[in-house]
Amino acid sequence: MAKSKHGGTSTSSESGSVPSASDLLHEYADVEIREDYAEVGDDVKLHYVEAGDGPLVLLLHGFPEFWFGWRLEIAPLANAGFRVVAPDMRGYNLSSKPSGVKAYAGELLADDVAGLIRALNADSALLVGHDWGGTAAWTTAMNHPEVVDRLAILNAAHPRRLLQGLHHPAQLRKSWYFFFFDQPGLPESVVHANDWHFFRHFLHDASPKFTPEETNHYVEAWSQPGAASGMINYYRASVRQKHAEAQIREISAPTLVIWGQRDGYLGPELAEPDRNDVPNLDRVERLPDASHWVHHDEPERVSELLVDFFAPIGLTRSHQT
Repeated sequence: MAKSKHGGTSTSSESGSVPSASDLLHEYADVEIREDYAEVGDDVKLHYVEAGDGPLVLLLHGFPEFWFGWRLEIAPLANAGFRVVAPDMRGYNLSSKPSGVKAYAGELLADDVAGLIRALNADSALLVGHDWGGTAAWTTAMNHPEVVDRLAILNAAHPRRLLQGLHHPAQLRKSWYFFFFDQPGLPESVVHANDWHFFRHFLHDASPKFTPEETNHYVEAWSQPGAASGMINYYRASVRQKHAEAQIREISAPTLVIWGQRDGYLGPELAEPDRNDVPNLDRVERLPDASHWVHHDEPERVSELLVDFFAPIGLTRSHQT
């Protein structure tokens, strides 16, 4: 696997070779980039990219991204003294793509995260999640509290807030694609059409716009065998979930929410979780000019917020060594 700052080897996939992480990041990050695979259980293998040393920070991407979505945060966090790992979530890019909708249930995503932390020879991590990665992070903090030191959420509603939001017509209109993706077979045909126009559309409100080169990297990830169905199955599993509210547990980890206020998919009223669900909520940091793609729109501010929020753990660990 690639371990150099620049250049590097290609990474193999079922459809041939794809650019190495070093190649993809060379214009964004002047740090040593490592990449590998981790067995996280139940025949699921997650591909991940890694940089830096220190307390473990896990960056979980959302739809329709892959690890590359964190390209602008990896180096700042690594340079601040953290070991940064950004995986491809199950169903995405180079990670395993289990068949069937049930394989994408929220508790299994959380199990992947806990399994990845163990596979990285760590007891716990500082967990960051955006969009579906945020949903996985919320669930990990509920189901596996022992592995989450601190929790940072970017534009991903707490499960109770999302359930409440979906009872209101305005949020239902924003979330129409949840129900479109639940259709059997049809979405896969639609998203492939016109050079992935449907998936491209979800990225359109980012500011600055994704460059053609960046978009091409996403197309490469979407084009991996089985990836389209894997990505869509997150929504199918969510829509078909029963007794979702009964599965919500209190989160004990100190929590920071970072929220782009120009989110076209989630209303700003969904940003703040109920204090009974997240009693150690530090704050909700609202960025008025950022879209749903807050980590793309304002990477310097997001990196600064994360470094500051995680600093107490970094200081504690440095004093212990």
